[in-house]
Amino acid sequence: MKAAGYRRGCGPAEEGYGGWTVRRLLPHSRVDMLPTAQEERQVTQADDVAAVFADTASVRAGLAAAGYLADDKIAGVVSLAARLGKPLLIEGPAGTGKTQLAKSVAMMADRPLIRLQCYEGIDESKALYEWDYRKQLLWIQAARGDETFSADAVIETGKGIFDERFLLTRPMLEAIRSPQPAVLLVDEVDRVDAETEALFLEVLAEHQVSVPELGRLEARHVPLVFLTSNNTRDLSEALKRRCLFLYLDYPAARREREIVEHAVPGLARELVERLVGLVETLRRLNLKKPPSVSETIDLARTLHLLGATDLDVTDSSLALNVLLKYRDDVQIAEAALAPRPWNKRP
Repeated sequence: MKAAGYRRGCGPAEEGYGGWTVRRLLPHSRVDMLPTAQEERQVTQADDVAAVFADTASVRAGLAAAGYLADDKIAGVVSLAARLGKPLLIEGPAGTGKTQLAKSVAMMADRPLIRLQCYEGIDESKALYEWDYRKQLLWIQAARGDETFSADAVIETGKGIFDERFLLTRPMLEAIRSPQPAVLLVDEVDRVDAETEALFLEVLAEHQVSVPELGRLEARHVPLVFLTSNNTRDLSEALKRRCLFLYLDYPAARREREIVEHAVPGLARELVERLVGLVETLRRLNLKKPPSVSETIDLARTLHLLGATDLDVTDSSLALNVLLKYRDDVQIAEAALAPRPWNKRP
């Protein structure tokens, strides 16, 4: 009968008991025993948390300096996530600043940004770690010249080939093993399947990765973790329970004007107001992909680049081609805006 070990947070194929799960171990695997209160290591927060994320006002000012205009709700949730050491799950329509928020936090905290771009089919070899088989084979070939080398011992114990020097760290493991505190961005987590999502739980909750051949690799520093989702599928309750939650919707007109003026300072205020008014009108239409904040900024930059002094959405205008991404949406918008000459002053 093969040995069995126990650890938290496992895949669906493993049977659980009392909050811990049984897994089969390879002959060279380490057994992760149930940790006692004395053995369990507490990972401390980075020194910058108390200073940079002290309160809502500090975070809001820091984000503004990094070029991100946040309100009190956004700044407050970011502050809490950093001080509690919990991941922040950000949901909302595409293009509302979810990814940019994580980038701006990394900039304001002067931390490296480690990004995991999720996609359908991603697995632990791309998200957590992978063994460098080529280096392992080279090591075996080089070791054969040693009189003490035993192929049977390598097969039985894994001694030599299963070493951290042969371990390729992927974004999630890289973030917790980073020599300095980092910001981990797990972008579009809703694109992964439920099985892969379950692999993330150990990192999010316990700041460690279990490698069967090595045991538990614990965090050197608690990273600031941001998970973004466009809500294309429902995430598991287990993942949501481990995170704080923030929903980023399209901003109010006043906030969007401030964002555009900050991003494109050379654009006339009256033109910014007309631009934001057009975007709000388009969002009220039954479009497949309403214009996001990023597309509002793209149009503002386009108008500034062309030296435009007025907003034109006639057939010869490029405005709708910048804001909308589907042919049907452009046709719907042209039909809705035809009796409303936005290029004419009221």
